[in-house]
Order: sequence, then structure tokens, then C-alpha cells
Amino acid sequence: MVKSAGLYIHIPFCRTKCRYCSFNSYPCPETPPENYIDALVAHARKFREIWGVPAEGITSVFLGGGTPTIYSGEQLARLLQACHALFSIDDSIEQSVETNPNTISAVGLDLLLGAGVNRLSIGVQAFDDGLLSVLGRSHSTREVRQAVTMARQAGYTNINIDLMYGLPGQTATVFKRSLEQAMALNVEHIALYELTIEENTPFAHRLQMGELILPDEAEMVQMEELVQALLPANGYQRYEISNYAKPGYACRHNINYWRNSAYFGLGAGAASYLDGIRIKNIDDPAAYTSLMDSMKVYEYAEGLSTQAAFRESVIMGLRMLQGVNLYSLKKRFDLNPVDYYGEILQKLLSDGLLDLDDAYMKLTPKALPVANQVLSELV
Repeated sequence: MVKSAGLYIHIPFCRTKCRYCSFNSYPCPETPPENYIDALVAHARKFREIWGVPAEGITSVFLGGGTPTIYSGEQLARLLQACHALFSIDDSIEQSVETNPNTISAVGLDLLLGAGVNRLSIGVQAFDDGLLSVLGRSHSTREVRQAVTMARQAGYTNINIDLMYGLPGQTATVFKRSLEQAMALNVEHIALYELTIEENTPFAHRLQMGELILPDEAEMVQMEELVQALLPANGYQRYEISNYAKPGYACRHNINYWRNSAYFGLGAGAASYLDGIRIKNIDDPAAYTSLMDSMKVYEYAEGLSTQAAFRESVIMGLRMLQGVNLYSLKKRFDLNPVDYYGEILQKLLSDGLLDLDDAYMKLTPKALPVANQVLSELV
């Protein structure tokens, strides 16, 4: 039996596929399939039967994508209500839905709120219509402001905005305007992601052909300096490498993930992590739906060794500015980083990239801009 877990539900459909996106998502310009919602409910029921989650054992709910709000408010409310009934979900826990600005409606927001949703994560990426067009986004900056206004009027008090930097043609000045406009909306949480060119995306092809001009290193440094200057000065605390929140609004679902705690993953391409076992669902939503009755929806399941789970917990935990708790590592794995990593750890400490005290190990401010390289030393 799993005592507690986060619940992630993947909706793999979008109106359009963004040019940088490598996520498991599929353009769906018409009505998304209703039977996919049925498959999610059936999968949730099967998880409940197999893993025996106790009443109120779900610690957070996150509907991600894709664009979940490509479905109607009625359809998503039906899905959430089924999950509430199956897992006895407490209304007080964090329940998030990702959305795009142009897939929000007042009616849908009311229905989601009534179904327990208390946090919205809005995919904005930039407050510049030219950049949005380059990215292949289907919304405008005007629709962003309308979406936030509608959400506030509906009663939402916890809103995240996703922004990107390092975009083609983006300067530090243009990025500063995006930051300022996001803060002007007074949202509770801002997630900032540097553009990464992923394989098999249109951006990767354009970069290979020499058609994609990205900001140079000096411009990128200026963008990162703007983030560190503006967000803390306006009340946003950095609590993870890419995430900033006003006090009390750090994303609980993601913190559960960074702590390498248990979570259920429903939907095509979603993953679960339960009692040291990782389960990956097949990516194709049509196959996921058609195979649900026979429960042949898993691409693989693997059990992690104690050492592999330990390393994973260290790496993910170091993404948080608080760092990774040494007592928790010892209690969970009977291992500690000093003994396990030996000379590697000592070098990172002497280079000023890690801090270590009696309670926590964490990245230093010097390490944050090169966090991926530092973490790769600990894999």
C-alpha cells in the first residue's frame, strides 16, 4: 500500500504544437476525444485497486499537458470528480490545472473551481506577440491579460505564469518587459525556463539549417541578472532553480516530485514512482485509450536500486534552493552524500559549488547558473 502520493494527470492534446516543444503532446484542432477521459477514470480506478491508497492519501493533484483546458469545463470536472470519489481527495490540498490563455472561459473556470481546482498554471512564455508567433503559440498578449482577469473574477487566488527566455530574436530589454508585465498582473508564482533546443523539433531543424539565431552569451547573462534583480525586489522568492513564488505559494506538487516522493501518473506518456518502482505509460493516446480494458498501457516498469534512488533523490533535491535534507536521506536510504560521493563531493565543496552543513546540502549561488553541469557530477 502507498501511504501518500501526488496525482498527475496528463492531457496530451493542444490546439497547435509549439515549435520548441518535445513533450508528449499532439495538435488537436477539433474536439478532443471523450473516450480519453473515460480511459483516465478507468486507469485511476485500477491504481486505487492495485495500490490501495488510503483515504486522503493524495497530497496534490496536477492536470498537465498538452493543454488540459482544450477539454470543456464539464469534461474536466467529470474527471476530477471521479478522482475525488476514488481517492477521497481532500478539497484543501493543492489542485492545479495547466491552461493556455485562449482556452480559458468563465464557465469553464467556474466548473473547475467547483470541482476542487484551486491553482491555475498559465502558459504565457512571452509578453510579445512577435515572439509568440515565432514560438508557434496560438494566443496573444491581450488574451493573457483577459485570462488572468477572468481567473481572478472566478475566485482563483493562486496563479502561476510560465515565461521563457533565450528565445530567437529576444533581447534583454524585450525580456525585461515580459518580466515587468508578468509582475504587473500580481500573480502568485512565476516559472522561468531557458529555451532548450530539443531533438526532432522544428526549432532543432531550423538551428541545423542556420535559420535560427539565438541570443549570445552576454545577452543571456543580462537576462539572468534581470531575473535576480527584479523578482526578489517584487516579493518573489526563488525556491527552485526555475521557480519563484510569493511567500506561501511554492508549488506543492512539484516539491513532492523534487523530493522524489511517490506520485501516480495517469494518461498517455505519464510516469509513476511508487515504492521504488517507476512505471511509464505508452505515449500514444489512441493506443492508451484502446488498451485500457486489458491494462496493457505500460511501456515499462523498473525497480530502482537503493543507490540509484539515492542518487536520483540527491540530484532532484538539489534543484531546490533549500537543498536536500541529510537526515531524510539517511533515514530513507541509509546513505549519506559525504561517504557515497567521496572525492567528487569534496571537489565540488572546495570549488564553492556546494554548501554542506549538519542538516542540508545545497547548491551555492555560484553553482545556480551552471546547475546542470554540477548535478551531472553526482549522477
